Amino acid sequence: MSKPDRHSSPHHEPATSRRDFLARAGGGFGAVALASLLSEDGLLASPRIDAANPLAARQTHHQTPVKSVIYLFMDGGPSHLDTFDPKPALNAHAGKPLPPSIKPAFTPMGVSNNPLLATKRKWKKYGESGIQVSDWMPHVAQHVDEMTIIRSCWADGLNHVGSVCQMNTGSILAGRPSLGSWVTYGLGNESQNLPAFVVMLDNLQEPPGGPRNWGTGFMNATFQGTRFRQGPTPILNLAGPDTIGPKQQRSKLDLLADLNRRHAARRRDNSELEARIASYELAFRMQSAAPEAVDLSRETAETKKLYGLNNKLTQAYGRNCLLARRLVERGVRFVQLYAGSGSKWDAHTKIEANHTARCGASDLPIAGLLTDLKRRGLLESTLVIWGGEFGRTPMSEKGDGRDHNPYGFTIWLAGGGLPGGRIIGATDPFGMHAVEDRAHVLDLHATILHLIGLDHNELTYMHNGLEEKLTRNIGEVIEKVVG
Repeated sequence: MSKPDRHSSPHHEPATSRRDFLARAGGGFGAVALASLLSEDGLLASPRIDAANPLAARQTHHQTPVKSVIYLFMDGGPSHLDTFDPKPALNAHAGKPLPPSIKPAFTPMGVSNNPLLATKRKWKKYGESGIQVSDWMPHVAQHVDEMTIIRSCWADGLNHVGSVCQMNTGSILAGRPSLGSWVTYGLGNESQNLPAFVVMLDNLQEPPGGPRNWGTGFMNATFQGTRFRQGPTPILNLAGPDTIGPKQQRSKLDLLADLNRRHAARRRDNSELEARIASYELAFRMQSAAPEAVDLSRETAETKKLYGLNNKLTQAYGRNCLLARRLVERGVRFVQLYAGSGSKWDAHTKIEANHTARCGASDLPIAGLLTDLKRRGLLESTLVIWGGEFGRTPMSEKGDGRDHNPYGFTIWLAGGGLPGGRIIGATDPFGMHAVEDRAHVLDLHATILHLIGLDHNELTYMHNGLEEKLTRNIGEVIEKVVG
């Protein structure tokens, strides 16, 4: 047996010189560099991902009844104080400044010392749970016994761009994958003919930050959201030219696939070619499946009325809610519906007119969605989320509006096997700060992932040598929600 090199030493022993340290650390530096290069090529994404079919359905980390998520995003920040978090003290102290007992807070428009603004809402108890909801949400209120209402949410951003970004990606800074992308990456798609992640807006304006809110950041673009447009052709470039029939198109696709496979046969270590072939096949299948999925003429008049399609005020969001039901019914994993896209809930002034319009446009369609999901047996397997990027301040702005409030606001969940009729957490008596069972945005994300069967600590994506997570080692599952 040959003698060991006198310059080498076992790795479990401490280095005795700089030369010895560098000799042993070289392998480590090389590994870091290799990991970075492989990550840039997307080859360290996950051993569970099939490069040829990255959207193939995958096993959950734990059992759950949830198969799909419908995220109802109220763009601009709805007032929790006027919808789901009644505060009698607000009216009792209206016109006065926030009491010294309440911790002061910085707001974008500097309203910390402004007088408190009374709410004009009337509150009523609903359901067996007796949860109070304002008269701005009379239809949704009928479903409180199916809701888990979290009144103690808080976030880090003060403006819309950063806050919408954080609610969607976990960070106020751009560049990270969206929640829907993480879900798609973790679970793939149940549908072989439709996108796994769909986004719909209720008007032509995009939310602050635009497509990055449903983008993949440093993750493979395969998992990004597909935006559906309004109108009869919600998916761009779906319909082929009249001069090319299905048979001719199929022939061209087969020829292209054959050429790609011949090319790939000599490059078996290149998985991108197989992934590209798979994406072409999905696009072809969508041309036959998607038109049927978005064809609302197949719905009954009663169903259309349930969603408010017969009313100009509720028609846009009602259409999107009905499409969301049809999509999850067909296996789509994550659907996000923006209400008031373009920050239209942003009531710095004239909150009465603003929220009357915004609630009026979304209340009936959301209630119709919950009713329809329940009667079709889909509510158990669908997690419905409602909320915006932050709430509004109890202090007034410009006399009749409310400023941004990321320190305490409300989000509710329904379906997904959760027991309903529950209130979790609380804000202070004036609704300024979350004070009981505080739930950060990343806690919400960890909880949503848990409810759909994913462990937020195990769902990782290798990027620049780091195992990235949606919750960035910060968020924790809200036990009172899942327990």
